[in-house]
Amino acid sequence: MGKDIITEYGLISVSKDVIATLAGIATTECVGVVGVVSQRVFADGLSELLGREALSKGVDVMLREEHLVIRVNIVVGYGNRIHMIAENVITNVKYIVEKHTGLTVDHVEVHVQGVRVVD
Repeated sequence: MGKDIITEYGLISVSKDVIATLAGIATTECVGVVGVVSQRVFADGLSELLGREALSKGVDVMLREEHLVIRVNIVVGYGNRIHMIAENVITNVKYIVEKHTGLTVDHVEVHVQGVRVVD
């Protein structure tokens, strides 16, 4: 179930998967982000990095009243300031989702699941 928007031309339905995919793409475009990871953690504590086709699995979209709450799970590159990366992800996800869907993003939560050494 997603969000329905009524316009003068008819009904537009935006699914949660579309919103999650947009948020995932916006996240991977941010400097310092190695990748989006699945919310599912394996028994040994590892998460799998998701490819472009499965980015929505690492993003959780919740609809609260008329606003969206988006939770993104990421892995960052070693040596980067996590705080700066998270702020960049929040800004970019909010901008991209609002621009492409017309919906209002209340806030974005960034969960850093790990740090990886990048070559």
